[in-house]
Amino acid sequence: MFSREKALKQLEELKKDVINMRLAAEKWDNDFQTLISIILSARTKDETTIPVCQKMFKKYPTPEKFSKLSVGKIKELIYSVNFNNNKSKMLFNCTKELFERHGGKVPKKFEELITLPGVGRKTANVFLSEYGEDAIGVDTHLSYISQKLGWSKNKNPDKIESDLQLIFPKEYWSKLNPTAVRFGKTYTNKKEKDATLEKIKLIE
Repeated sequence: MFSREKALKQLEELKKDVINMRLAAEKWDNDFQTLISIILSARTKDETTIPVCQKMFKKYPTPEKFSKLSVGKIKELIYSVNFNNNKSKMLFNCTKELFERHGGKVPKKFEELITLPGVGRKTANVFLSEYGEDAIGVDTHLSYISQKLGWSKNKNPDKIESDLQLIFPKEYWSKLNPTAVRFGKTYTNKKEKDATLEKIKLIE
C-alpha cells in the first residue's frame, strides 16, 4: 500500500501556492442550495456556477419556492451552465422527489442522496463533506492527481475512492476534493501542472 506518511506530505504540498477561491459547494445559506449548486457544477466551471446560483437563489432560496418553477423556467435561470437542458430536468425532478419522499428536506444519508435525480456518488460525497461527514468526492481533478502521484492506478472513480480511503485517515477525506480542485484551477497549463506534480511525487 502507498505510504500514508508520504501521501499526507504530498497533500500538504498540493495546498501550497494555490488560489484560495470559493468552490461551488461552499458558503450557501442552506443545504438545498448546496446540493443544487453541486449538481449544476458538474462539468461546469465554479466561476460560472456560483454567479448563476447566487442570482437564482435571491428569488428562489428554498425548496418550497424552487418547487414552483417549471422545467422551462429553471432552464432559463441556468442557461449559461453546461448541459442546462438535462440539468433543468434533474433539478425539477430532484426538488419534486425531495417533497414526495423527504418532506422537502435534503437527506444527510449517502444511500438516500444517491437515489435523487442528478445526484451520483461524487455529488453525494461532496455534499456530505460540506456538512462534516468523512467523504471523498472523486472528480476529474482528484482522479488526475491520484494517478499522477501514484495514489491509485485505477481510472474508475469508485475504485479511486476506495484506494484513497485506504491511504488517508478519515479526517482527511473531506479535504481531498477541495484541495485537488483548487490545485487544478491554479495550474491550468498542463505542462506546468504535470511538472509540479512530478516534484510532489518525489517527496519522501
